[in-house]
Amino acid sequence: SSKRDMIAVSAVALQDHIIHSHQIQDLSLADPFKSRMRNTKNIYKPVNKEMVRAVVDTGLRKKSTRHTNKEDAEKEYVLDPRPPQLTLAQKLGLVEPPSLPLTAEEWGKIKERSIQHGDSIQPCAICREEFALQPQVLLSCSHVFHKACLKAFEKFTGKKSCPMCRKEQYQTRVIHDGARLFKIKCAIRIQASWRGYIVRKWYKNLRKTVPPKDSKLRKQFFERKVQQISNQLLSSYNMDLDEFFSEIDSSIAASRDMFQQLEEKEISENDWEKIQMQAFRQEIFDCPICIMPLGPTVHPARLFSGNSNQFSRQTVLLSCSHLFHHTCLQAFEEFSLGERHSCPLCRSHYQKKILK
Repeated sequence: SSKRDMIAVSAVALQDHIIHSHQIQDLSLADPFKSRMRNTKNIYKPVNKEMVRAVVDTGLRKKSTRHTNKEDAEKEYVLDPRPPQLTLAQKLGLVEPPSLPLTAEEWGKIKERSIQHGDSIQPCAICREEFALQPQVLLSCSHVFHKACLKAFEKFTGKKSCPMCRKEQYQTRVIHDGARLFKIKCAIRIQASWRGYIVRKWYKNLRKTVPPKDSKLRKQFFERKVQQISNQLLSSYNMDLDEFFSEIDSSIAASRDMFQQLEEKEISENDWEKIQMQAFRQEIFDCPICIMPLGPTVHPARLFSGNSNQFSRQTVLLSCSHLFHHTCLQAFEEFSLGERHSCPLCRSHYQKKILK
């Protein structure tokens, strides 16, 4: 009878172990009331409206804020630090009990083995995507997966076995090697793009300042330089033609006034004598305005009888050594415009002297 009892107990223990290993919780002997407790959570419970009170947030109550440090976010930890409870078969020695939790030194060796294989550099074996900044788990068999991918795989298969080597009852540890490598890769890409931008900018400035050796490129370089200089000159000047011409007129008027002031100096008697001698040398016998003979004071040798009436008009000598009848010059001055009069022959401003 004792042997039969032992056989019956062993059979029940093995059956319970099989059910527990396949995670059939409704038939498991370990937690007989777990399914009932789980189902009662979603049952609707009537609420007494008289017991309900409205809560007003006045902002006086201090809200608890949890600040996670950077060290805590990058800290590695074991997901299942406690081993699972032993089944009856394991307690009786019928089935090998699970292994004890790994120590920190053993996890270090497993991580070194994973680094040598390059598991964190390669994509996740389940979703075939990079680890990036997503949570990453290391198994006791040195394989690495996404935490969400491993959880979905366990839920889909209904058992706890490694997707790569099929090792059962493994231990998991959260690591951040993939996130660290991803940050380094991103930093390298940013540095490479920034250095490329600096080099391209330096090269563009170099092309703008140093002429190339090729003849065609050198010609284009100097053409662009000349075009830039001409554009700068055109942009620096005001292209208003009316204003430009008015400035020219004002400068000409100022210079003309300056010359007039220089010419307004009084001529001495000696200078008048020199001017008169210069006029005599020109041998001008007629007035350029009326084309009539000038007076005897200019050319006394031309006096003869019968022509004394034609010398009744006075003769005027200009500072430019030209001779005119006084009346003709007065009529010309009245006819001409402007404050200053100019000589009818050379168009220069003059001073005049009546010859007697």
